[in-house]
Amino acid sequence: MARRWLALVVLSVALVLNSVLGDEDTNTEKGGEGNGKRYQVAVFEWEEVQVPYTIALWILLASVAKIGFHISKRFADIFPDSSLLIMVGLIVGIILSLAKVDQSTFSLDSQIFFLYLLPPIVFDAGYFMPNRAFFDNLGTILVFAVIGTLWNMATIGLSLWAIGLTGVFSVETPLLHVLLFTSLISAVDPVAVIVVFEEIHVNEVLFISVFGESLLNDAVTVVLYQIFRSFSEIGAENLLPVDFVTGGISFFVVALGGVLIGLIWAFIVCFTTKYTKHVKILNPVFVFLMPYCAYLTAEMFGLSAIMAVVFCGIAMKQYIKLNISSKAITSIKYFTKMLSGSSETVIFMFLGLSTVSRKHHWDTAFVALTVLFCLVYRALGVVIQCFFLNRFRLVRFSKVDQFVMAYGGLRGAIAYGLVVAMPDIIPAKDMMITACIVVIYFTVFLQGMTMKPLVNFLKVEKEEKRKKNMTEYIFERLIDYTMAGIEDICGNKGHHWLRDSFETFNNNYLKPILVKKSSNRPQDSKIVREYTRMTLKEASDIARGRIPSHQALSGIMRTKSKDSFDSMTEGINGSALGNTYNNPAFDMNSIDPIRSERLEHASQNKHLDMGQMQPKKHHFGGNTREQINKARNDKSLPSISLTRPPS
Repeated sequence: MARRWLALVVLSVALVLNSVLGDEDTNTEKGGEGNGKRYQVAVFEWEEVQVPYTIALWILLASVAKIGFHISKRFADIFPDSSLLIMVGLIVGIILSLAKVDQSTFSLDSQIFFLYLLPPIVFDAGYFMPNRAFFDNLGTILVFAVIGTLWNMATIGLSLWAIGLTGVFSVETPLLHVLLFTSLISAVDPVAVIVVFEEIHVNEVLFISVFGESLLNDAVTVVLYQIFRSFSEIGAENLLPVDFVTGGISFFVVALGGVLIGLIWAFIVCFTTKYTKHVKILNPVFVFLMPYCAYLTAEMFGLSAIMAVVFCGIAMKQYIKLNISSKAITSIKYFTKMLSGSSETVIFMFLGLSTVSRKHHWDTAFVALTVLFCLVYRALGVVIQCFFLNRFRLVRFSKVDQFVMAYGGLRGAIAYGLVVAMPDIIPAKDMMITACIVVIYFTVFLQGMTMKPLVNFLKVEKEEKRKKNMTEYIFERLIDYTMAGIEDICGNKGHHWLRDSFETFNNNYLKPILVKKSSNRPQDSKIVREYTRMTLKEASDIARGRIPSHQALSGIMRTKSKDSFDSMTEGINGSALGNTYNNPAFDMNSIDPIRSERLEHASQNKHLDMGQMQPKKHHFGGNTREQINKARNDKSLPSISLTRPPS
C-alpha cells in the first residue's frame, strides 16, 4: 500500500514538472491556430511576488532568529536583542554577497525606513507613554533634547573640523559638511533606547528622561539636518543672512508644526470613534490609520513626523479608551506591540545587511575621533545640564543616574537613514557612512551589552513590576488636590494648578465633544475602572481557588461600608459627631494594612499619577483669599476643626 502511494506521489510530481517545463515545440504543434501555449497545471512566476515574498521572508527569518536567542537564557542576558539581530544580518549579508545576489535586495533604503518601519515603533512609544511621568519631567526632557543636542552637534562638529584642518583625514571635510554629519550623529536614537532600556528595567524617572529626550530631539535633528543640507547644496560662499534667519525660524515651525498636526489628527480619530457604536469592528482601523496619516502629513510638509505621531498617540489614548470596548483595547495593544516589535527586528537586521551592501571608505582617524567625541561630549553635556537642573528639581539626578544617562546615549537606525540620504555632492559621504555605522555598532554592541551589568553593579533603582493598589490611587489623588489647593491659597500657579486647570477644561469641554455620552460619566473615573479591574481579577482568582471569597477587596469594602453606615447612624441618632469621626465611612487601612513603599516614595517626591477623578467643585470654589477670610470670620457658619479630637 505504501509503495502505491509513493508511486502515485512520484507520478503527480512528474506530471506537474512536465506541465511547467514542457517542451514549447510540442505545445506549438498541438496548438493549432492558437498562440502555441497550452494550459499548465502550475507555473513559477517569481517576479510577481518578489517584493512581498522577500519582505515576508526577512520578517520570518528575523523572528525565528529572535526566538532562538531567547532559548538560552544565559546567552540572552549577555547580548541585547539589537546586537544579536545586527550580527545575524551581518552574517546573512556576507552569505548573499558571496552568492552574488543583487545588493538592492538586502539593503535598507532610507525611504522604506522612514515611511514604513519607523512609524509603528514611534506610535507604540507615544500611545503607551506614561503621560504623568512624561509631563512631570517635560522641562528636563526639553533641556536634554534641545540644549543637549545642540551642544553635541556643535562640540563634535567643531572638534572634527578643527582636526580636519591639519590634513589628518584622507578626504576634505568643510565645516558645513561636518556639521551636517554631526547633526545626525549627535542625537539619541529612540529605537535603540527602547530596545536596550526596556530590557534593563530602570526606574521610571530615569527611563523617561532618556527616552523622552530621544523622541523630542527628533525635531532638533530634522531642523539641523535640513538646514545644513540646504546650506551644503547652496554653498558656503553663496549664503546670505536671510538664510540663517530662515533656519532659526524653521526650528520652531518644524517642532510646533509637528505637534499641532499630531493633535489635529488625534482630535479627528477621537471624534470618529465616538460614532462607531454600530460598526465597532472599524475602531482599530481608525486607531492605526489616522496616526499614520498624521506621520505622513508631517512628512509631506517637512515637519517633525516623529513629534506628530508621538503627540497624536499621547493625546488620543485617554479618549479612545472611553469610546471603544475592552476587547478592542486589548486587540489594539497586542497588534501595536506586534507591529513595533517586527519593525525593530527588521531594522536592526537590515543594519547588519547594509554594512555589507554599502560602499565604504575607511579612515581610522575620522572614525576613531568620531566615536571618542560622541562619548566624551555626551558625558560632559549630561553632567553640566544635570548640575543646573538639580538646582530646580525636587528629585535630583544622582551621580549614578548621570552616568547611566550619559552611557545610554545610543545611536541607531535614524542616524543611518539620514546619513545615507545625504547629497552625493559631499566628497566625504562614504567616509561618514562608515563612521556612522561604527558609532552605531559601538553604542549598540559595547554600551548595550555592558549596560545591564553596570546597572546591576551600581545598584540603580529598578522599575517596580507591580500595579498600584486602590489605596495608592486614592491617596495620590488626595495629595494632588491638596497641593493644588495650597497653590490656590498661596496665589502660586504651579504645575499642580496647570494640571488641575487642564482637567477642568478637559471634563467641561473636550470630553463632551470627543467621548460618547454613555462613557462620559463620573462613574467612569480611573479609580472606578481600577476597582472594576481588581474585582474582575479577584473573581477569577476566587473561581480558580487562589483566594477565599471573604478576603476579596469587594467583600472587605461591603463589610466596612455596612459597619461604617451603622456607626454613622448611631452617631447621628445620639448626636455624637465624634463617634462618626472615630468610625470613618471608609478606612483604606483595613484594605491594605501594610504601607506601600511606592506610595511613601511618591509622596516624598511628588511624582504621582493624575487620574480622571474630579471634584464636583473647583478647589475652594474658585474664591479669592478675601472671600475665604470673610467666610472664616462669619459667626453664623459652624466652625470646622482640622485637628483630630482627643480619644
